Amino acid sequence: MQREITVPFDEGFTWARLTEPAAPTGRAPLFILHGGPGMAHDYVANLSALADITGRTVVHYDQIGCGRSSHHPDAPVSRWVPQLFVDEFHSLRTALGIDEYHVLGQSWGGMLGAEIAVRRPAGLRSLEICNSPASMALWLAGAARLRSELPADAREALDRHEADGTIDHPDYVDATRQFYERHVCRITPMPQDFVDSETQMLADPTVYHTMNGPNEFHVVGTGRDWTIIDRLPQVAVPALVVAGEFDEATPETWQPFVDHIPGARSHVFPGASHCTHLEMPEEFFAVIADFLAPLP
Repeated sequence: MQREITVPFDEGFTWARLTEPAAPTGRAPLFILHGGPGMAHDYVANLSALADITGRTVVHYDQIGCGRSSHHPDAPVSRWVPQLFVDEFHSLRTALGIDEYHVLGQSWGGMLGAEIAVRRPAGLRSLEICNSPASMALWLAGAARLRSELPADAREALDRHEADGTIDHPDYVDATRQFYERHVCRITPMPQDFVDSETQMLADPTVYHTMNGPNEFHVVGTGRDWTIIDRLPQVAVPALVVAGEFDEATPETWQPFVDHIPGARSHVFPGASHCTHLEMPEEFFAVIADFLAPLP
């Protein structure tokens, strides 16, 4: 069973969907944090299957500025910082009356999950970081390496059009597509859920362009200097870090989570990339469910 709600937040509102399990276990709910920033929940909507698999309520929501939540295209750049999204998460959680919970974040969502966890909120019971970097400097270094492995004509198009400021040129768009098909989602054509998230982001790219930039590997937004590495020892709950073999979140980007979060576990999905949950959902669900199984 699913139900939708909206919750007032910061001169706007947050939209959320709760998926209840057919056989509830009474265990703490699982919040799903989508990526982008600004990509909306559609591309992670299939994680609602974890409700019946784990017996837990699964909560999806669109972070403010995208999807079904309120949009703020005229907001100042200074608005779009991690603390805004940490505050939004707790605003929604409080409105739902949920005191104990688990957090699963994908891509930027994993970064946000880590931002929530390092603050040691009383009710957090575990953290699942999926396809996420621990710093944007590491992300950029990894992206540069993957970009160097693209065909020569694609590399030349990326370099030339970024230098000229013509990133809407068809050759640049095609080179970007080649990177995405290798390292973002290796399903061709792209799954409709991913297309839906991307379409709404392109219709209002305020959050994505402000915090990230024009695409996944040309990061020039306000988040380009973000890092959480030095704060990771403050995470005080069980943590699982997962990634794909061909993920744009390369091993060097997520290894600090494993190295610095006490007791953190990791899992790499062979043959998968950034959207592991879309490329091999059954395997992904099994790993997450196994990690959550002994937890309250």
